[in-house]
Amino acid sequence: MRFTSEQRLDDGVLEREFTLGEIPGILWTPASASASAPAPLILLGHPGGLRKMYPRLAGRARHSAAEGFATATIELPGSGERPRWAAVEQARADLRRALEAGEPAGEEIVDALILPLVEKAVPEWRSTLDALLSLPEIGGPVGYSGGVISIGIRLAVVEPRISAAVLFAGSFVPRAMFEEARQVTIPLHVLLQWDDERNDRQTALDLFDAFGSKEKTLHANLGGHTGVPQFAGDAAAQFFTRHLK
Repeated sequence: MRFTSEQRLDDGVLEREFTLGEIPGILWTPASASASAPAPLILLGHPGGLRKMYPRLAGRARHSAAEGFATATIELPGSGERPRWAAVEQARADLRRALEAGEPAGEEIVDALILPLVEKAVPEWRSTLDALLSLPEIGGPVGYSGGVISIGIRLAVVEPRISAAVLFAGSFVPRAMFEEARQVTIPLHVLLQWDDERNDRQTALDLFDAFGSKEKTLHANLGGHTGVPQFAGDAAAQFFTRHLK
């Protein structure tokens, strides 16, 4: 991990951009974090395009820092500043055509878009976690927050250092991921926008039912994809405070 820039935000949060090999990322740490008092860590998932997503990610990071958490995110494969990925670009184009034509996203398109992304992104997240936890001011336990929900599912299954997750039910889910969802056992807090124009509500409900966790909460609110109310974020923060502190 190589830090490429650093700035102290007006609320005292330290924001550092980094690269891990070819992977760009950002780390936010609260002013209270130190080697003698390392901060618990939350990995911030998102659908790609780090620069485009920055305002929302920074807002989530600063909200988490106020609760004493460090947060970090990385650029997804094929997104933002990373090299284009022809297969995923084609799947995105096929998905756009289907949605613009008023047709459902077929399983073949969803599989072509999501499954390769999961296979490549999850090992990158785990390598990033290795590097982050080597920093003296960062400690466990670790949480995962956000989407793509299939990436969160795979991480919850294969990464034992992740103790709890807040998952955003706002992305397409391959049917194969339902079997993995049954293997998830960590505490979950799932956010669902009831009128999400990008998400099939019944699929989200079926996925929630499939999760194997003994503690799982579904927090559903009226509104579209980007209309998550502030109090929903507050509830997610309280969830992490219970499980990571």
